[in-house]
Amino acid sequence: MTGGQLQRLQERQRAVLAFQLDGAPCEALAGDTVLTAILTQRRRLRDNEFTATPRAGFCLMGACHDCIVWADSGERLRACSTLLQPGMRLLTAPPTEAP
Repeated sequence: MTGGQLQRLQERQRAVLAFQLDGAPCEALAGDTVLTAILTQRRRLRDNEFTATPRAGFCLMGACHDCIVWADSGERLRACSTLLQPGMRLLTAPPTEAP
């Protein structure tokens, strides 16, 4: 998919990993962080839950919590420091119902 905030220029030979983002099927490459995987798909990581302003990560080293996304299980993930795993089901807003 094109149109993301990030455009991949090199290292396209890595294995492709399938994941879901807000229920939609997506693909990224092995070794990508969750942040990279999402921003190659979209122009923003998520909307701030208090101000609804777009967020795309801030410190990029796991210190600021600006890149928090959720697994569909409800677990909070720091997108900038979490490696994408095959089959991850990610949400860009908190789940409405805990399992």
